[in-house]
Amino acid sequence: MKKYILVFALALLAFSCKNENAVEEKVAAVKVDKIDIKRFDDLFYNSKPADLPKLKQQYPYLFPQGNPDTVWTNKLSNPLLQELHREVDKKYPANNTVLQDDFAALVQHIKYYYPQASTPKVVTVISEMDYESRAIYVDTLALVSLDLYLGKEHRFYVDFPKYQREQFEPSQIMPDMVSAFAYGKIKPPTDHTLLAQMIYYGKELYMKDLLIPAVPDYNKIGYTKEKLDWTLANESEIWRFFVEDKLFYSTDAKLPTRFINPAPFSKFYLGFDNESPGRIGQWLGWQIVRAYMDNNKNVTLQQLLGTDAKTIFDNSKYKPKK
Repeated sequence: MKKYILVFALALLAFSCKNENAVEEKVAAVKVDKIDIKRFDDLFYNSKPADLPKLKQQYPYLFPQGNPDTVWTNKLSNPLLQELHREVDKKYPANNTVLQDDFAALVQHIKYYYPQASTPKVVTVISEMDYESRAIYVDTLALVSLDLYLGKEHRFYVDFPKYQREQFEPSQIMPDMVSAFAYGKIKPPTDHTLLAQMIYYGKELYMKDLLIPAVPDYNKIGYTKEKLDWTLANESEIWRFFVEDKLFYSTDAKLPTRFINPAPFSKFYLGFDNESPGRIGQWLGWQIVRAYMDNNKNVTLQQLLGTDAKTIFDNSKYKPKK
């Protein structure tokens, strides 16, 4: 009996890989305009006060109205910001094409699933460590704050908590871009249950499966590999905890803080809490969405994003792998 189960599992895996390869072949055929990355960070910090009028004309959206020119000239003369700019240049030299290739692949996948989408103008900036604005994708414009992707051990990040620093790696640029692109495309939760929030973020993470398929899962969710390994090894225990404590349809206002919001670890109030990664509810929602799509092959991405959490949960047939 075990032999037949193994054969069936291998056949299912082969079929899944074949389908994924077919999709990637179609994605590769999508025509995308050349991605021309504008290094505003270089232009600005290599400029002089006399260059400001021209920069304002070229990048009006980066110069909010109401600010006197002294705001910008003070930045140009700020030695700390100039040092930050030099560090960004070391990590992302002007002749480095990796970022350009990554964006080209992302846009190609976006246009496959959203044929009417435009090729965005990509602009790199220094946001002065604005954690909430590290990646922005709005219609025809994508902004990347390169000062927040210098590597988790960079000395400039000493004041950030460790769990945030772990996401300051170059490998997080594309996952963060998909999160920014997904904003507004996913139907917001219609109730205050934990499940609704789990599925909301599960949909966002599933979009990463489709739009950046070559990126490892731990980067998609912003974990270290070790944290994802812990989660996979404890998948059954995590599932059992949520089921036995009847958390899915609970509206307890403390649950998002424990399992959804960014945090150093998830709060099961058990001995292994410190070993767990934060946002475990997002990860579990991701697995439920994946199971739903695996068992409902006729559902499109857009249909998924508009489907309510209960329908997804009830029809996912999700079961822990271990």
